[in-house]
Amino acid sequence: MSIFEKSWPQAWSNLGLKQQPDLFEALLAAYNEPQRHYHSQQHLAECLAHFDQARHLAEQPGEVEIALWFHDAIYDVRGKSNERLSADWAVRALLTSNASEATQRRVEQLIMATKHDVTPTRSDEQLLVDIDLSILGATPERFAEYDRQVRAEYSWVPGFVYNMKRRSVLKSFLARSNIYSTSYFRERNETQARINLMATV
Repeated sequence: MSIFEKSWPQAWSNLGLKQQPDLFEALLAAYNEPQRHYHSQQHLAECLAHFDQARHLAEQPGEVEIALWFHDAIYDVRGKSNERLSADWAVRALLTSNASEATQRRVEQLIMATKHDVTPTRSDEQLLVDIDLSILGATPERFAEYDRQVRAEYSWVPGFVYNMKRRSVLKSFLARSNIYSTSYFRERNETQARINLMATV
């Protein structure tokens, strides 16, 4: 059984909601779109695997897991509203499955937290954002692959512009007192993330 086949029914079961027909296939198809090199099924599988190890940290595990499924559901490499559109898709799906307004709102906020424009303060948001950033603390080989994959997604950006903006983004993570908000991910990923980032910028 794949991580996808394990995680999907588990998320809906933890939410106490019925799965929608064809949504599983639609999401996997979205993560397999040709413009994706990093934000792909590989990234989704890695996120779900990290969550599987850290689910005990979640206050609402079903909400965090379904938010991971949707967090990059929409990915336009030239778009500025990917998180907003992904969150909207998640809310529509939850509404159709009769999720409470509170669940809809929390899942929406979880997905919007992956914009990484503010430091998350709620524990489930911290967990989800740390999972999304776990790639920064991957092995040097996987981090190098990730770096190539992100460049491929932005192949339309001139090299000097890309390098300048990419270094700015990576330096912003290095400038944080902690890259990871949870002690779980700090203990496992913080040191390697800083090594990877310093080697890149």
